[in-house]
Amino acid sequence: MKTENQKAWLFVLPVLALVAFNALIPLMTVVNYSVQETFGNNLFFWQGLDWFENILRSDRFHAALGRQVMFTAIILAIEIPLGVMIALAMPRSGPWVSVCLVLMALPLLIPWNVVGAMWNIFTLPDIGLLGYFMNNVLGVDYNMTQSPTAAWVTIIVMDVWHWTSLVVLLAYAGLISIPEPYYQAAKIDGASNWSVFRYIQLPKMKRVLTIAILLRFMDSFNIYTEVFVLTGGGPGNSTTLLSIDLVKVALGQFDLGNAAAMSLVYFAFTLLVSWLFYTIMMRDEE
Repeated sequence: MKTENQKAWLFVLPVLALVAFNALIPLMTVVNYSVQETFGNNLFFWQGLDWFENILRSDRFHAALGRQVMFTAIILAIEIPLGVMIALAMPRSGPWVSVCLVLMALPLLIPWNVVGAMWNIFTLPDIGLLGYFMNNVLGVDYNMTQSPTAAWVTIIVMDVWHWTSLVVLLAYAGLISIPEPYYQAAKIDGASNWSVFRYIQLPKMKRVLTIAILLRFMDSFNIYTEVFVLTGGGPGNSTTLLSIDLVKVALGQFDLGNAAAMSLVYFAFTLLVSWLFYTIMMRDEE
């Protein structure tokens, strides 16, 4: 009779302990704050679900959530198709493969706060290269500190520059895994480039594109550092995404109860949409 070896769990226990320390314990702390009120001195008063009710009825929360959803939708609509197109244009063999992969990986190596600082300097109207070019060469009135439209265009372009490379690398990995006989059969049948993409390349990239969409959704929906460093949520509240508003409530107003309830709603919404994305994209996999 064959016996199962359970010693492998010894290698998993450190990971489980690390996850518990970094995720579960902070999460339980947030849950604790979300149902209580505190005025300092470690004194807590039971509040129940009042904070959640306040958040769900708050116009401020709805506005910030709307801006966050709009930002994420624009990012996904741009970066996923753009990343796939760049991956299709990249060479599959030869010395230029390494060059292209290194160039694609470079934006991903830059820390988030540095990205925001770089683009902040880059877009300054007087000394920034982009700001000077837009205002003095093209004659466009570009100032993201005064124009909400300019601020939105800037944060979208910044995110596209920073994270499209991730989609490119994932899509490229899916493309190079396609066996050559598929292309040979398509060539014999006289299939067009669109047919090759539609019936060979896209289905074979389905898994990596699912990962790309999930990663880009979760990251763009929780973006904070780059936008905060670049615009600070301004001008006014035009780029105050939900993540920025959450920090303002928690640290700026020190309203821990509302902030905890907001963060849990934020967390639940992210999980729900991620699950929907995964379910829809993988429903025909079996």
